[in-house]
Amino acid sequence: MPTRFRKVRKLRGSRQHGWGQVTQHRASGQKGGVGNAGLHKHKWSWTVKYAPDHFGKDSMKPPKSFKPKLWMNVGSLDALYQKLLSSGSIETEENKPVLNLSKLGVEKLLGGGSIKGAYVIIVDRYTEGAKEKVTYVGGLIKGSN
Repeated sequence: MPTRFRKVRKLRGSRQHGWGQVTQHRASGQKGGVGNAGLHKHKWSWTVKYAPDHFGKDSMKPPKSFKPKLWMNVGSLDALYQKLLSSGSIETEENKPVLNLSKLGVEKLLGGGSIKGAYVIIVDRYTEGAKEKVTYVGGLIKGSN
């Protein structure tokens, strides 16, 4: 159709272009809502065809996953002990120095690296590898796994 015959050309200058006084043709009500509105109701056939995985859970993501924001490897415990020893803020328990990782903000102890000293470690979470390495040298981990 040529441009000169179109409705928008004929109604140029009018405010609503023949769609009433409350500007009905440009509101979101004409489209069935804004955004994802109506995907469970009047846009359900669109959802089934074009976005079948929109609703529901992801089977690859466990519902109670925990991602620690700050963690530490077993291999850096000796350096941490030396740093705390130089500052003079070391407590002892059972003739072993206590490293309170929870007070330092560490949420999980991982099993990377090797450890030389025997420490009492207080941490909220730890891995099995970390527990094995700490207990192998005579240390102890306190906290929930």
